[in-house]
Amino acid sequence: MGDSPGVVNRYPLALRLLHWIRAALILGLLGLGLIMVSLPDAAPAKFATLYPLHKEFGVLLFCVAVAQMLVRSRSVLPGLPKGLSSWEAVLSKTVHRAMIALIVIVPLMGYSMSSSFTQSDGVPFFGVELPELLPKNDDAFAVFQALHKYLAYTLIVLIALHVAGAVKHRLFDRGGDTDVLQRML
Repeated sequence: MGDSPGVVNRYPLALRLLHWIRAALILGLLGLGLIMVSLPDAAPAKFATLYPLHKEFGVLLFCVAVAQMLVRSRSVLPGLPKGLSSWEAVLSKTVHRAMIALIVIVPLMGYSMSSSFTQSDGVPFFGVELPELLPKNDDAFAVFQALHKYLAYTLIVLIALHVAGAVKHRLFDRGGDTDVLQRML
């Protein structure tokens, strides 16, 4: 499909909507995660409200990410903008692939943490208790907890790169079709 000058080559509407839903979920989960781990264990809301909310929205993010991957696999996607340099194209593809992977893996590590922790009160999902598929094992919990934490921090770095790239192309690149933000609006 050829691009006409001045016409924005956008992602399909379903992918644009899923992108922004994922973005809101991720920012909310990262913020909530940082708040809840900074609270003392004695804070009443920490385990009664914040952890269950984090779990529920983490499961929701996983579901949205799977839906996004299914829609993406069946969609015609715009190619990379012609104005990108080769290093920008490689970096863009690498960051996007890593973000997609982590948006699935981080919630799975959170589920694995909750499922394996001997003191876990389960994995809620908006009124439904999800089955805990892993055996209770606090050593495994510690591994999943570390993976969940460090992969979430890695995701933060990738999101910062993603946003920085969009801002760079939007504000600093002149000419060509490198304003990638338009493709997702």
